[in-house]
Amino acid sequence: MRIILSILVTLLLAASVAGCNPPAPQFRGTDISAVDWGGDFELTAHTGKRVRLSDYRGKVVVLFFGYTHCPDICAPTLNRLAQLMQRLGPDAAHVQVLFVTVDPKHDTPAQLAGFVPKFYESFIGLTGTEAEIGAVTRDYKVAFQAEPKPGAMQPVIAHFGGMMVKDSSGKLRVMLKNDASIDDIVHDVRVLLAARI
Repeated sequence: MRIILSILVTLLLAASVAGCNPPAPQFRGTDISAVDWGGDFELTAHTGKRVRLSDYRGKVVVLFFGYTHCPDICAPTLNRLAQLMQRLGPDAAHVQVLFVTVDPKHDTPAQLAGFVPKFYESFIGLTGTEAEIGAVTRDYKVAFQAEPKPGAMQPVIAHFGGMMVKDSSGKLRVMLKNDASIDDIVHDVRVLLAARI
């Protein structure tokens, strides 16, 4: 009898402890909260100013890697991210979209300035030297490869087209595919906004 009571007490204590821990957020994208990569970096914004990712601490940050001459993925994704901001209403003030180029040779600050903020005025385009962009893409596990086309002025760059979202403390939390619906993007960003510190 004493053993049974001891087991019951142990089970009740375990249940009460479990009840004290908030449930893990349910993302519609891929939960990448457990990764230890994707740290801080410094690049040049489309304004010409040097900025650090950590400058946006306190906001939910959506990172998207692409380039301004992208023929298929980048513009539609930036359009959906603009819809995200519109759907968030006043909460959009707590979200920062960063577009990191994978074509620093052509995507100068001036080139980015004529492209990125046209989708939404608070969006920021980031560029740097090839070494800087290489370091950032390696840290964020972003693959890309230039595919020269005969007679073309610029190569087509095959690249990862998804989005990575960081919480307000600067930790990577979720990865969304490039074809994620606007409803799924809004849902996951709102989950992180609700937990904003």
